Amino acid sequence: MLNDRLDLLTDYPFQRLADLLGGAPGPDTIIMSIGEPQHAAPPMVARIIAEQAHLWGKYPPAAGTPDFRAATAVWLTRRFDLPAGLIEADKAILPVAGTREALYLIAQTVVGSGKKRPVVLLPNPFYQVYVGAAIMAGAEPIFVPGADGPASQPDFSTLPDDILDRVALAYLCSPGNPQGSVADADLLERTVRLARRHDFVLAVDECYSEIWDQAPPPGALAACARLGEGLANVLVFHSLSKRSSVPGLRSGFVAGDPTVMAAFGRVRSYGGAAIPLPILAAATALWQDEAHVEENRRLYRAKLDIAEHLLGGRFGFTRPPGGFFLWLDVGDGEAAALRLWREANIRVLPGRYLSRDGVGDRYIRVALVHDLDTTERALTRLAQVL
Repeated sequence: MLNDRLDLLTDYPFQRLADLLGGAPGPDTIIMSIGEPQHAAPPMVARIIAEQAHLWGKYPPAAGTPDFRAATAVWLTRRFDLPAGLIEADKAILPVAGTREALYLIAQTVVGSGKKRPVVLLPNPFYQVYVGAAIMAGAEPIFVPGADGPASQPDFSTLPDDILDRVALAYLCSPGNPQGSVADADLLERTVRLARRHDFVLAVDECYSEIWDQAPPPGALAACARLGEGLANVLVFHSLSKRSSVPGLRSGFVAGDPTVMAAFGRVRSYGGAAIPLPILAAATALWQDEAHVEENRRLYRAKLDIAEHLLGGRFGFTRPPGGFFLWLDVGDGEAAALRLWREANIRVLPGRYLSRDGVGDRYIRVALVHDLDTTERALTRLAQVL
């Protein structure tokens, strides 16, 4: 009665964590296991949604509004210094109900059947949706560890041709979840060329691109601009959840290869969630404003300062160039998570739940999503207990 591919999925990481720890979080628990930004949402969000309340009575178009597509095209062009006209707003951009939906559905769009079982490449460690998308699309997931260890980005070009010739889709996440590593311009260009040579889709998850420490991370579309051939074979995924601290808004977009985007739009017309018009209006305004994003970055940098002060020289601590996670080597991630729960009332996520083949077993992921005082209190407890 059920799809037998479900048997190939492990439990979702947060269910595994609940099974490990037992018991529900109490009012004094500091939850650092989930990347749910707790900074205050920009005031414009509530105001615009209230102003557009009359639009709740309309079915939203799956392609969003012209204003939304134009705003995101302008943002991409400015942020990644793209040549004018590279992003055609009406052909290369679609809004999505948060990028988790889109990252899952892209596998349903591009993974086909053939004589040889198709392959989906994933970073290791990884965001768990990539695995579920690959398995449920009938592909073989291949986990590729970082080229320079568990805190680095994978280099898919090191794989043999007999694997690369079977690849239908490759996921890359930069800055990475969980380790915050950034794919530099050379790696991005090399990976784009690889996707074109072996004719697979490169899906680059750039949801953390606006949470950076010293320098803005390069983007895959900028790599496309440098290489020429337009946006062929490449999609990027962006979200307001992290950039604007509105995870509950469930608003993001996908941009890239117009041919793939047209097919993706067809799939979403059957199984995707259209974004309500009041939310699209608020999202449009958020993509047009940078002041609140700069304040977000300031707060995350301040939390990294706290982490460096309290944890520097321990647990293999390195200051992540992007994102808001710490990826700490504690010897045994599950044991450390259990101890922090029992002795410090803190929930963190074992790296084993975000990796395969032992790559993340020694690590925990710690999300720096709370205010400064809560972050300092939690990291002080962590340092004392571990």
